[in-house]
Amino acid sequence: MNADLRRRAERQLRKLPGKTKLVADHAQAQRTLQELQIHQIELELQNEELKLTKAEVDAGLEKYTDLYDFAPVGYFTLSTDGTIQQVNLTGTSMIGVQRSRLVGQRFGLLLAPAQRAVFNAFLKQVFDSDSRHSADFELLRPNKPTLSVNIEARRQVNGVECHAVVVDVTKRRQAEEIMRRNEALFSALLSQAPFGVYVVDEQLRLIQVNPHGMLIFKNVHPLIGQGFSEIVHFLWPKQIADQIVKRFQHTLKTGESYQSPEFVERRKDTRVEEAYEWQIQRVTLPSGDHRVVCFFNDITERKRAEENQRRVEVLAASNATLKKEIVRRQAVEAALMKSEQLAQELLQQSRELQKKLRQSSHQTVLALENQRKEISHELHDKISQVLIGINVRLAVFTRTVGIDPRTIAPVRELVEKSVGIIHDYARELRPAMLDELGLIPAIRTYIDEIPKRKGCQIHFTASASASASASASASAEALDNDKRTALYRVAQEALINVAKHAHAHVVKVSLQKVRGNVLLEIADDGKSFEVDRLSSAQWSRRLGLTGMRERVEMVGGRFSVESSPGKGTTIHAEVPIGKDRKSVPTARMGRVKPHTRTHSKAV
Repeated sequence: MNADLRRRAERQLRKLPGKTKLVADHAQAQRTLQELQIHQIELELQNEELKLTKAEVDAGLEKYTDLYDFAPVGYFTLSTDGTIQQVNLTGTSMIGVQRSRLVGQRFGLLLAPAQRAVFNAFLKQVFDSDSRHSADFELLRPNKPTLSVNIEARRQVNGVECHAVVVDVTKRRQAEEIMRRNEALFSALLSQAPFGVYVVDEQLRLIQVNPHGMLIFKNVHPLIGQGFSEIVHFLWPKQIADQIVKRFQHTLKTGESYQSPEFVERRKDTRVEEAYEWQIQRVTLPSGDHRVVCFFNDITERKRAEENQRRVEVLAASNATLKKEIVRRQAVEAALMKSEQLAQELLQQSRELQKKLRQSSHQTVLALENQRKEISHELHDKISQVLIGINVRLAVFTRTVGIDPRTIAPVRELVEKSVGIIHDYARELRPAMLDELGLIPAIRTYIDEIPKRKGCQIHFTASASASASASASASAEALDNDKRTALYRVAQEALINVAKHAHAHVVKVSLQKVRGNVLLEIADDGKSFEVDRLSSAQWSRRLGLTGMRERVEMVGGRFSVESSPGKGTTIHAEVPIGKDRKSVPTARMGRVKPHTRTHSKAV
């Protein structure tokens, strides 16, 4: 540095005006003068550098003062006896005393009297080593609550002073105190709880168990600190243990509590079946960590007592019931002995009445069908012809008189509509096609004319090959008028029921020959119902099923209904082809699946 300064001074000296060469005889004087001039220039350069350095130091000092005074912690410079040498503004704010009054005062006097000796020992440790030392103290403040602070101090290089950093830890101490109280309260509650409690941490380790809870873990060694999954798999079968661990993991992750239904299982370690009630909840500690707390109660003995009590009650009730049943049966046997003959007579009378009632019902159905046929013919052959004649006469009248056809068009439309209505009534009463063309065309035509309903399809199947078709058609048309009418009415009533009640998407109607009989099946994929309830009084008047059964049995046939959830309802009507057969076999009807020809209609 000095050599560089000298070189700079020599360069500046050579630049000065009026400079002459040194002569030999004046060499010593000139050298002395030159040295003086160089030193002068060196001093001037040093002065300039000192000014620049001072400016930088002043700027840095200003920044340091700002950082020092407005730091978020208190800075104190203390002597060996604890006298305050310097303090920043944050430190004065903590104490609530002006800086001028703090400087020169002993720091120990600002602490609680009980802590002053401790502080002096702390200060001695600071000055006895070069290490940092830290301790918590209570700071007294005039007219203000005591402040809990942490003091961290270190000796300076000079050995007679130390820097002390004072941090306000009041809130932290309060939180710690609350946490300690809560932990103490929680521990007390755990130990005194009349049920089992244990705690699992975020790493699924068992960290705490109360005395009642220790009973379930008595065979687990070591217990505290061991993985919860290993403990559970030691106690219970794998499938049950996996479910329990997943429950704890879910609660730990989401905070969602869980309450188990009655838990009954055989333990692996003791091979004894035990019953428990348990629930888990997640708790959050002040530090932000989570724990899962399980509350459980061993109800094994209670369940056994309840089961024994139920068994005793059942046995007592069974005993009382048996005694009553013995008395009742003795009385019934005595009554049966006296009324057996009367019952036989009543049964015979009932059979005769049932036979007469069935005959009357059959006669009523036949009479009603004949009456329908006559009314249908009257409507179709007479009233329809009259209305058609009226419509023709109106057309002739319009041309003859010269009336604008549009004037009388509404009347003709009403007449045509009346004809259509009469045709519909006639067809509902007795379709002429059934007598003229046969059963198969009549059913197909009825299906085609059913009012359309979106989302429903009706498939009519007679057969699938020409030979089979001829056989099925011949069999169906070989039936007498009563049997054709019975099958047609069954199909008609069944499709009406489907439209009203079933809400079906697909309906299959099939007509086929089965063991010398003609079998009609109507199957839908709609709502089902309880077939056993068909015999009740309420259902006997619903769905037209009673009328169907009466018609089929009247011609010596067999009628049945199958219905089950998810499969819909199927109606079977089977009548004999021959005229001399009174009934079909009562065994379960076989299903013959011939090659069929299908006629479908979307409704």
